[in-house]
Amino acid sequence: MPDSYLVPAGYGEAELIEKKSRFIGRVWRTDTEAEALYRIRETRENHRDATHNVYAYIIRDNNLTRYSDDGEPSGTSGMPTVNVFAGENIQNVCCVVTRYFGGTLLGTGGLARAYSKAAKMALESAGIAQMAQWSVLKLICPYGFYETAIHIAEDCGAVIRDSDFGVDIMLTVLVPCESAMDFEDKIISLSSGRVRCEHAAHEYIAVKIL
Repeated sequence: MPDSYLVPAGYGEAELIEKKSRFIGRVWRTDTEAEALYRIRETRENHRDATHNVYAYIIRDNNLTRYSDDGEPSGTSGMPTVNVFAGENIQNVCCVVTRYFGGTLLGTGGLARAYSKAAKMALESAGIAQMAQWSVLKLICPYGFYETAIHIAEDCGAVIRDSDFGVDIMLTVLVPCESAMDFEDKIISLSSGRVRCEHAAHEYIAVKIL
């Protein structure tokens, strides 16, 4: 699949209790650094009473990776958190793990395990989607061929974004790039050229895979 990559499918949140310390992992899809910084700031404001708000984010543009231990011993929290996403090749992601100290020290290894586990649980809650380029096609379709066009779209993994019912039917169809040529050939051939097809654009579309 051309130029595809993985992102969180949505917002995810999970909680872990480790020796009475409470770890709350939160994951967002963030397409820019500004979005990631907003989520970090928002979480810090909402959890000012927390002992730590450790963060990590990876932004695809400019290969940007940032993380912070937020007062935890160096290397015990921010790096283990970012490694969860780097290890899964997840991009355009921001994670904040909020810790409320429970009174028992966890040690460096215990901290690293707790932060990475909270981040992983939050990612599992969010799910994973694949971002890939899809072709946006405009079809002018006679009413008599409409049902056949829908079946061809389904067979090619396409999605009907919009339908405008006028003298003919104007369909806006999203097709995975690798299926676009096959879709166009099929629909023109089976309609004997009655369907007119125009490539309008390409868009990145997220499709949940986990």
